[in-house]
Amino acid sequence: MSKTTLFFPGQASQYVGMGKDLHGAYPEVRKLYELASEEMGVDIARLSFEGPAEELKRTRFTQPAILLHSLAVLTVLGSEEIEYDYACGHSLGEYAALAVTGALTFEDAIKAVVRRSTLMETACQENPSTMAAIIGLNEKQVEDVCRQASSAGVVVPANFNSGTQIAISGSMAAVEEAVKLAREAGAKRALLLEVGGAFHSPLMVSAKTGMQEYLDNVQINNPSRPVVANVTGRPTSDAAEIRNLLVEQITAPVRWSQTMKYLVDNGVTGIIEIGPGKVLSGLAKRDMRPQTTIVLDTLADVKSYSAIIA
Repeated sequence: MSKTTLFFPGQASQYVGMGKDLHGAYPEVRKLYELASEEMGVDIARLSFEGPAEELKRTRFTQPAILLHSLAVLTVLGSEEIEYDYACGHSLGEYAALAVTGALTFEDAIKAVVRRSTLMETACQENPSTMAAIIGLNEKQVEDVCRQASSAGVVVPANFNSGTQIAISGSMAAVEEAVKLAREAGAKRALLLEVGGAFHSPLMVSAKTGMQEYLDNVQINNPSRPVVANVTGRPTSDAAEIRNLLVEQITAPVRWSQTMKYLVDNGVTGIIEIGPGKVLSGLAKRDMRPQTTIVLDTLADVKSYSAIIA
């Protein structure tokens, strides 16, 4: 029997104007943005809808903005109307996956991501660092490249996005050295990314400590459906494990390729991506080859989907 998974995008999926139509049409959505704005001390609705794009790229703003967009879609659609078997989110998207399954309330998810994004931006400022994308080398080859380049500083695999698309993360000199070595090893592409810092690396340890302290006081429930965790690429339905994994996630790599493999191996043939853009759907089309792919980004997307399931 075929199964369906929900995908929730992470950082770098944002665009100016995302969620504006949902916000304009539904007071329940406006309340979510108001809650986040109060928590942040910034009008996140204005920044999401009007930009500027450079400001929206800042980690402190990007993460809550993307989460709010995903939660806005769920609010308009009514999460109980979606039939699915698993939920997964890429990095910060995991918080939306936990929200749709009831492991976190929408309010707690928003507050946690506001805290997470602030801690991660601070960690970036404390340790000037960067990331790079490597395309065309496998997991072992990238690990070897990072090992060789580590003589220049910290550098580790950070995002296993697909079988041949892997992001690395670390100090400037070490990442630059790894890019050079990756090209020499035959990578189709190896290029530095425009990011705030070394996400999912040991350089985020101060943010990890801060999130552990914060999450110790957040109510986390057993999810209604399994959430496939970034850290393991395996499903979990245990609240205590989820709490630990959210902490580990800050410095551990995102095992998205392994997540997709688990889903395929367990009969998932349908994907519903909820939030801005089509990044995760694009990765899935190459690695999962799903029978159906639905993207719920705009109000028109949601209305079309609602009409279908009705």
